[in-house]
Amino acid sequence: MAANQFTADQLEFLVQFLHPDKVHRWSTTVDDRVNAAIFGVDVTEYRALRERFANRVRTAAMELLADADFARRVDKLPFAPGSVVVGLGDSITDDYQSWFEILTDLFRPRRPKEGIQFINAGISGDTTSQMITRFLEIVTAKPHWIIAMPGTNDARRHGEKPTKTLVSIEETEKNIAMLRNYAATQTKARWVWMTPATVIPEKIAAHWMIGVGQMTWRNEDLAAIAAVLRRQPEPVVDLQKVFGNPANPKLLMDDGLHPNLAGQKAIVRALIQRMTE
Repeated sequence: MAANQFTADQLEFLVQFLHPDKVHRWSTTVDDRVNAAIFGVDVTEYRALRERFANRVRTAAMELLADADFARRVDKLPFAPGSVVVGLGDSITDDYQSWFEILTDLFRPRRPKEGIQFINAGISGDTTSQMITRFLEIVTAKPHWIIAMPGTNDARRHGEKPTKTLVSIEETEKNIAMLRNYAATQTKARWVWMTPATVIPEKIAAHWMIGVGQMTWRNEDLAAIAAVLRRQPEPVVDLQKVFGNPANPKLLMDDGLHPNLAGQKAIVRALIQRMTE
């Protein structure tokens, strides 16, 4: 499908999750104009889409903060002034209206003078193996906290009759251990883990891009990865319980894979609840 053949909804989906400037982050030439050209729109339309996502994030943050107990929990989050907080993950984190973007926006009205730096290190499509290959960038940011939601793409399968997941469950467990070791030997960061959420496979199969691309996920594979993460010694947010099994369709986009804004808000609630227990 050529760029100028995308519907408005398809274009919004692509801009929401595919970020050329992050993928090619070493290049100084990938700016809004280049991004816009990649998606086949002019820079004004591209920036309007970006602002639409930012507005939704701001609204979501304010809606969450309207709950007085939730707002107090934000104030209690153990991020010291001047901390660097990294969100590590894939498209569910990279999403322009993700849980991490909402978390960032919670601090603007509640803790504006503390100088806490939030770095969204989510890259759409990443497996835990790919997270290892780029982890040096996270090390050099000198993080105090790493909030990670890994593994969803480890469970990805390809083809009409796939015979395996992209990353085996044994390799996923080794990769998680490698990430922990990488951070422990080169940073003083504290970890918080989030398990993959559940999905709706039939919606994934019907999606105009993901389904056509013959990508599939199975809840049993995601559950196995969640079990690995639950065994980590650091705090773990169990999103399998938040999204339910079968997955709650009210928390997922039409693709059956990515959380919608309500789902992203549910992730933020669960994260802050776990970190302030």
